Amino acid sequence: MRVVLAEDLFLLRDGLVRLLEAYGFTIVAAVESGPELAKALAELEPDVAVVDVRLPPSHTDEGLQCALAARRARPGLPVLVLSQHVEQLYARELLADGTGGVGYLLKDRVFDADQFIDAVRRVAAGGTAMDPQVISQLLSRRAQDRPLARLTPREVEVMELMAQGRSNGAIAAQLTVTERAVAKHTSNIFGKLELPVSDDDNRRVLAVLAYLDRG
Repeated sequence: MRVVLAEDLFLLRDGLVRLLEAYGFTIVAAVESGPELAKALAELEPDVAVVDVRLPPSHTDEGLQCALAARRARPGLPVLVLSQHVEQLYARELLADGTGGVGYLLKDRVFDADQFIDAVRRVAAGGTAMDPQVISQLLSRRAQDRPLARLTPREVEVMELMAQGRSNGAIAAQLTVTERAVAKHTSNIFGKLELPVSDDDNRRVLAVLAYLDRG
């Protein structure tokens, strides 16, 4: 799997390169600035981009804006964004086009190698990988949105775990319920969010995006 990595801190960038390569990823470019990232994404067409939100020269949201521009040029380009803090606006921008293949993790998650690698793989496969803290803050602002208000507390719990990219089996283990119960909850969620019938993986992505990308 071919990866473009953008991180301006040398030690973190080098560590991420080594980590990803240890798990079988091919790093086609490891860059430190917005212009370098834009060039790499346009020319190399990676399978997934792992991008720090804040990059030189502006040190604001240059990394995110480069990633969004690349997704406009190549719809569906998988992008996993890394951020030092929860930035709700950035998370909403990333989700705004309504397609999968997106993730938003706090940099602290990088130190859990298995969790980070799992997130990269899920995003590359077209799924979502949202940091639990990001989800918590976004959901707290949307608790009264309709039809979101129709979800029961248990369905909200299931939705939060779906947004993290968990499978039905993993959700069942986390909530100490059966997979059949989880399947019933997800079916209820699809219905309450008025999602069209399609394959379950696609509806899971649509449900997460519908739930998070509001307001």
